[in-house]
Amino acid sequence: MEQIGIIGTIMRHPVKSLSGEQVKSTKLMAYGVYGDRSHALLEEGSYHTATQNPKMVGYSAVFEGEESEDQYPKVRITAPDGRAFYWDEDVCLDEFQKLAGKSLRKEVYSPEHVPLGAIEEEHVLIVNENSVKALEDETGKLIDWRRFRPNLVVSLNDEIPFSEEHLAGKRLLIGSAEIEIVRPCERCSIINIDPVTTAIDPLVLKTVYQKHGNNFGMYATVRKPGVLSMGDEIIRLE
Repeated sequence: MEQIGIIGTIMRHPVKSLSGEQVKSTKLMAYGVYGDRSHALLEEGSYHTATQNPKMVGYSAVFEGEESEDQYPKVRITAPDGRAFYWDEDVCLDEFQKLAGKSLRKEVYSPEHVPLGAIEEEHVLIVNENSVKALEDETGKLIDWRRFRPNLVVSLNDEIPFSEEHLAGKRLLIGSAEIEIVRPCERCSIINIDPVTTAIDPLVLKTVYQKHGNNFGMYATVRKPGVLSMGDEIIRLE
């Protein structure tokens, strides 16, 4: 076993494609971070996301209350203009249907199981702080890591950008949970969306595509559920 870094930030997105919340500690469920992408907006059976509607990123969602495996805490959503409302209120669906200009419906998954499609391709998405810094150098711009929508932002001891890619196939112990790094995350246009202003900057995806084969960050599978906390050491098991 070898200590290779620490967890700098834990992030979850209670509503798919909305901005999320940083948490100090949370459960890592069999599907990933507790409640991550557990609430979603659908149109005609498919997910309605920031790919179709970048303005969704300007809304943020947080859980209010303690984590429970029986029922989610209330989800409070804050609009770009500061208005706040709850997921289960009628105004929520009205707001996003108006934003989308089409009919939508709300979907909520069980706290015990969020399907892989809601989360994307794997359980956990990891971004390395040093890789974000390297991308800033490559683009000549400040890069807000939230545009990559990770669950874990890590600081690796080697301080080498993109060294996380060499962890593919390795098992890691973090807190009381175990994950296995699977493969790089292939990126889409969502990373062009500024998480604060929702302005579009094509240079971000263009640079990731040209210099990194369109990959940024690593997907991981949960091998053993547990509890994660900020500052937890990352232990390589194999």
